Amino acid sequence: MDMNRAVGGSYTDNLIGTLLAIFGNVFVSISLSIQKYSHVTLAGTKDPRAFYRTKTWWCGFVLTCLGEGANFVSYAFAPLSLIAPLNAVSILTSSILGLIFLREKLKANEFAKRYGLPFLGCALTTGGTYLFVAFGPNSHEKLTAHNVVKHLVAWPVLLYLLLGIITFCLLLYFYKQRAANYLVVILLLVALLGSVTVITVKAVSGMLTLTAEGSMQLDYPIFSVMCVCMLASVVFQARFLAQACKLYNSSMIASVNYILSTVFAVLAGAVFYLDFKNEDTLHICMFSLGTAMCFLGVFLITKNRKKAKIFEPYVTMDMTNGVPTIHDKGLVLQPDFSGTFSYGALVNNDGAVPVTLPVNLQQPPVSFSSTDASHHPSDLKID
Repeated sequence: MDMNRAVGGSYTDNLIGTLLAIFGNVFVSISLSIQKYSHVTLAGTKDPRAFYRTKTWWCGFVLTCLGEGANFVSYAFAPLSLIAPLNAVSILTSSILGLIFLREKLKANEFAKRYGLPFLGCALTTGGTYLFVAFGPNSHEKLTAHNVVKHLVAWPVLLYLLLGIITFCLLLYFYKQRAANYLVVILLLVALLGSVTVITVKAVSGMLTLTAEGSMQLDYPIFSVMCVCMLASVVFQARFLAQACKLYNSSMIASVNYILSTVFAVLAGAVFYLDFKNEDTLHICMFSLGTAMCFLGVFLITKNRKKAKIFEPYVTMDMTNGVPTIHDKGLVLQPDFSGTFSYGALVNNDGAVPVTLPVNLQQPPVSFSSTDASHHPSDLKID
């Protein structure tokens, strides 16, 4: 009887956590689209207001807070390995919103040619999400401070953290000292930090939930340690992602970052919280298949197939020493009508390198007419 209650309670908690994560990711995608719409609307009008003074931007901000709050709470109810892959829902929602906002009128064959692969990606992502949710880990424990410490001092976790620190230091050395600013290197740094983030987020969320239920967990030192690690990892993740956005296209970053972050998050859940301890081989294989389908689906959704554009330079108004700055990139603002299938993320033009062309400033000699013979060029006053 007690076992059945435990299984039923675990299933209910998993359901609550999964729904919170799904709705949280949907809210985040909608909020990003609303905030982007606010920016684009202001850029296309002569409205002198700042973006944070518009109602649409604040509406998106509120939805962002609600979505991230739901994602945070979801870690307290469901296993980490089940919540982490659900970030694909955010990319799926963004792609659907992108198709709605673009409002392109295309013929059937042109529509299929342009959006065939993204629609296939949406189908794969939907099917993969169903598989890993249906066959994902179902065991979940209440994360008291004692349980968090017990997991933290286990030798598999210590070995995992040691290998992660060594790998992070090696990647950071090659990135900083050897200028190995490859996308995979940067996003591997982000994924390693992300594994620490999800571990600490789950611990903090679990202890806060138990505290809200009446079991005080905030006075334990492990809670403060987890909070500090969570904030530090989030800050450094944001810095590395910002550097990646300056060098590479946002669509490529979205797909690669989702794949690497999900792999390391699932691995962290399996090692730290023992998510797959009581799972059989069939459930693990079906969970892996669903996750792989999501990886492929996200790749197809974010696959950027831009058409080649004719060089259309524009010159900035700030002329320095007679040298104009000519840029060879297109519009910096969205919406993008170049065939992309995403609306939630801005197209990255931060890496646009300005092309400077030297200008010959030598003026031709001035010729004077001889209408008045009494005035000679040498008699003119020189300033």
